[in-house]
Amino acid sequence: MLMKIFAISDLHLSSVCDKPMNVFGKAWENYFELICDDWRAKVTDDDVVILAGDFSWAMRMEQALPDFALVSALPGKKVIVRGNHDYWWNTISQVRSSIPQDFYAIQNDCLRFGDVLMCGTRGWVCPDGDNLSAEDKTIYLREIERLKLSLAAMQKQRREGDKVIAVMHYPPFNVNYDDSDFVRLFIQNDVHTVVYGHLHGKDCRANLFMRRFNIDFYLTSCDLVGNKLTEIKV
Repeated sequence: MLMKIFAISDLHLSSVCDKPMNVFGKAWENYFELICDDWRAKVTDDDVVILAGDFSWAMRMEQALPDFALVSALPGKKVIVRGNHDYWWNTISQVRSSIPQDFYAIQNDCLRFGDVLMCGTRGWVCPDGDNLSAEDKTIYLREIERLKLSLAAMQKQRREGDKVIAVMHYPPFNVNYDDSDFVRLFIQNDVHTVVYGHLHGKDCRANLFMRRFNIDFYLTSCDLVGNKLTEIKV
């Protein structure tokens, strides 16, 4: 059976932390049960599911482990990047030594699944002119360097016929969909598929799928995709 790639993000699980998401509206009522039902209907153990950040509200790794156990019980391999609310994510060595065996974390590197390579980084708010604060600009530039490291690791592994998926938490462009340093790096490294999350709400200005700069962009925030996994075509 051919491996399929799916994605969903912003689960904001809270097995230990008392932060139920249904306070944000009907889209969040029983949302995790709906995700699980759809997941079991689509995913086999041969498939890969990308979780593009904001996985758990936990503040420490030990608090996040029950959330990992819930998702580990679902089929498939799980690939995760850090989101802005993943405070439990400390060092990458701590993350990898703690998460279940069917989870794979990306940070400054690249993972291979068959002929599919996955790289990426959390990202940050992209500039629209000179609107970034000094702090935001510092974080933005740091995330650019992390993406460079991840893409360099990808290029070292890349073989003819390989497909590449870049995973971010933040959108790699501003509200006007302008290019950014992230986008320019994707173009330079011949990356044609990008998965991201972070955006929420029924009034959110967002496209679930967009082809721009010769790149397929998939937005996978769970409330925006109806609590269903998105299949990523590569």
